[in-house]
Amino acid sequence: MNLSDFDFDLPERLIATRPAVPRTSARLLVAEGGDIVDAVVSDITRFLRPGDRLVLNDTRVIPARLTGLRHRMSAQGATQAKIEVTLLEPRADGAWAALIKPLKKLKPGEEVIFSADLRATLQRVEDGQGHLEFNLTGDDFDAALNAAGAMPLPPYIAAKRPADAQDLTDYQTVFARNSGAVAAPTASLHFDEALLQAIADHGVSFSHVTLHVGAGTFLPVKVDDVTTHKMHSEWGQVSAQAAAEIAATKAAGGRVIPVGTTALRLIETAARGGVISAWEGDTDIFIYPGFAFQITDALMTNFHLPKSTLMMLVSALMGQETVRRIYDHAIAREYRFFSYGDASLLVPE
Repeated sequence: MNLSDFDFDLPERLIATRPAVPRTSARLLVAEGGDIVDAVVSDITRFLRPGDRLVLNDTRVIPARLTGLRHRMSAQGATQAKIEVTLLEPRADGAWAALIKPLKKLKPGEEVIFSADLRATLQRVEDGQGHLEFNLTGDDFDAALNAAGAMPLPPYIAAKRPADAQDLTDYQTVFARNSGAVAAPTASLHFDEALLQAIADHGVSFSHVTLHVGAGTFLPVKVDDVTTHKMHSEWGQVSAQAAAEIAATKAAGGRVIPVGTTALRLIETAARGGVISAWEGDTDIFIYPGFAFQITDALMTNFHLPKSTLMMLVSALMGQETVRRIYDHAIAREYRFFSYGDASLLVPE
């Protein structure tokens, strides 16, 4: 299975740099087996059945991009350097792993000042990442970070424009509750409270799980034989309640439909033994064609990057030939791609 099997040509004009307004007005490509229908997200109840269950990832994206100044005294006098930080994940010792640019400008023990309230000291460097200890914790840290930080937009958007205040809302789901992600579960960005209520009124239930999406989601696959790719890991949790709800839906004949690849990867991790149960930990599950799905009956997801692990995941669910036809259709009809783009509802035969 070669990396080139998951490649396609995408016109740059189809890469969305802002979301649809309102959220629910994004287009929705519905693929049921080999049949393709063009719709909009607000019409999703047309394609859901009473008794179905949507699984939502309730992770909350933190404004993980910070810009600060490092001050240093030397025999030549005081000097300062601009330091850019992207927080990656909290460590067990309370520090944060982070990408730091330029890393060579900062030495262990030196402090970076991000705002009047927020500063951090570099503890050490491991594998090209810095470990930062902040002066605040808990709610105080969250408040200072929200004031000083910017949303960590994906590289293909950040290359076109900087994050701004609008992204603080746009790049967050309406049901986000557990802080820790540095990338959004983007399929969930299409929902607002009114649509969630309409879906519930239609007889569809919801379960919430948490997977803190990491920066590794944007790492490219660098091997030709995709089966040898080493997947990044991310922390997730499926509660006993969510596992019981999902199992009950399956037993009753309803469909379990994760919203987003992150929710899918998490529930399939929790069901590796064939039956879903409560689960918590780091998952590095890698889903590519040949994977045996235990729980997932359909998937709502955005359109993904060529040669990405997410293209492999949707190909595992729908079949490679079907995904090629879906993406050919989406490009021909000028659907908007990637994190701020349009959505698809994929229902395998």
